[in-house]
Amino acid sequence: MNGPALQERPSSSASWRIALPHSAAAVPVARALVRTALAELEHGADSDTAELLTAELVANAVEHTAGDSPIELVVELLPSGCQVEVHDPDPAPPGDLTTPGDTPPDPWQEHGRGLLLIRALSSSCGHRPTGSGKAVWFRLPVVPQQRTAW
Repeated sequence: MNGPALQERPSSSASWRIALPHSAAAVPVARALVRTALAELEHGADSDTAELLTAELVANAVEHTAGDSPIELVVELLPSGCQVEVHDPDPAPPGDLTTPGDTPPDPWQEHGRGLLLIRALSSSCGHRPTGSGKAVWFRLPVVPQQRTAW
């Protein structure tokens, strides 16, 4: 052995698929589920960023889709990182998720920064059609653990 390992990567994948209510109450539940999944498996992805981006995806699904059909949260933990997907019943693609918009968000408005955050903080993001609407997703890499002083 050449010294202590700087990071421990999960050796296999794990995934969860959870239906959430089509309401604002889904946002803190989704954050808690992602935080718990990453903590229980001691996964190396940045849980604070995963929680923030999950909250943005869920809030967008609740706000921008009509009806009361549940939305679905899919969390996949892989040796290389994690992928989070939010499925909703609207087949329309999400605004400017993969390309920047023409104008920057208004600094005085409460809305308009979610997709910008997802683009900026994830290693990749996108959307795809599903049989019942669309899935919007992001990926985060495993972050190396910091070496502690002896």
